[in-house]
Amino acid sequence: MTHDLLTALGPLLAAEASAEAYASGSEPGDLEQAVWVRLLERMEAGGPPPDPQGWLRRAVRLEARRTRRTVRRELPYGIEPADDHERTPEHLALAASRRRALRDAVRRLPGRCPRLLEALLSPRDLTYREIAGELAISQGSLGPERSRCLGCLRRLLTSEVAAREARG
Repeated sequence: MTHDLLTALGPLLAAEASAEAYASGSEPGDLEQAVWVRLLERMEAGGPPPDPQGWLRRAVRLEARRTRRTVRRELPYGIEPADDHERTPEHLALAASRRRALRDAVRRLPGRCPRLLEALLSPRDLTYREIAGELAISQGSLGPERSRCLGCLRRLLTSEVAAREARG
């Protein structure tokens, strides 16, 4: 039953994700993968939804809205806080500290995120094909997986930065 349901929902999910992706500022594959994860979590917790097609349409729109909110809240730095091009000892120490903090946070991520992000951050500059082979996952799932892992990393780092701010 589960396999039949997932097979039947595939084309609908692809169409819905394609329709919503542009407006949300994301890739259709990222939306699809997020909805598949939500559906599998739902099925594991309480079985399939009573109206799978309706649930799927609502889930795609929910994920698209979530992505739009995230994109609106995240603002790029105007300039890098401590530029590596400035070779003063203070700037080099700050840059090294940021790299250490990033690597420490990556190691605390769940699942295969640490291995994936370490491969992406590798000085060997691996291609997606090489990373997929190294991690034994399909090349097509690297983008959505990377997106999920970066979201986890962003939440982890945001909570740490917020916790360290001066109060009062």
